Amino acid sequence: MGVVEFLEKEQMRQDIPQFKTGDTVKVYVRIVEGQKQRIQAYEGVVIRKRQGTSRATFTVRKVSYGVGVEKTFPLHSPVIERIELVTRGRVRRSRLYYLRQLKGKKARIEELRKS
Repeated sequence: MGVVEFLEKEQMRQDIPQFKTGDTVKVYVRIVEGQKQRIQAYEGVVIRKRQGTSRATFTVRKVSYGVGVEKTFPLHSPVIERIELVTRGRVRRSRLYYLRQLKGKKARIEELRKS
């Protein structure tokens, strides 16, 4: 194992739940405003998840006041306080870019039922 791989493995977080594309997650992000710090929740559907060691990212899409907003988060970033899994979605793709063209009830993702 090289030096770079060792440093990346050391900086990876172990407290992240297992989630996949189509799941609805709530990401608690640490926001710094001047000298003050606060935690802001960002809830939406995971439309993309890029694998990797410490460079893994995931993109969350939500609709805020009728406008679609997407935000990409580094998975192992110290800016993320925690990630909560709200619901599991049943999808058949790894990238859900088609949700950008859908509105209203058509943009919903079917919930995965446990058998």
